[in-house]
Amino acid sequence: MQSRLLKCKIHRAIVTQAELHYEGSCAIDGALMDLAGIREYEEIYVWNVTNGKRFATYAIRGEDNSGIISVNGGAAHQADVGDIVIIATFGNFDEAEANRHKPRLVYANPDNTVSHTANCIPVQVA
Repeated sequence: MQSRLLKCKIHRAIVTQAELHYEGSCAIDGALMDLAGIREYEEIYVWNVTNGKRFATYAIRGEDNSGIISVNGGAAHQADVGDIVIIATFGNFDEAEANRHKPRLVYANPDNTVSHTANCIPVQVA
């Protein structure tokens, strides 16, 4: 049996561009992609913390260390410059892999530099 688990995420990145007439996709700073483990053209889920909208697209590599998070094409209707987003990918894991799996979590500063990284999400308390 396979389980679909969070593979990686970039948490609280800031949208720097929204390009309606670009070819599509979401351009992500290449250094952030590498650190998170997001592959170019990989399906990504984008959750807009600012407006609550959620959408799926694919990642394209932006210039390394540029801070770019550009929501392109039709998805540009889902985000504005300055919006806070979470970008995530998921993977399918067999039982043994799922038992060992730890997601790669990259936490962004407001300028889309790295605040810190982690491999687990803290327990939420009541």
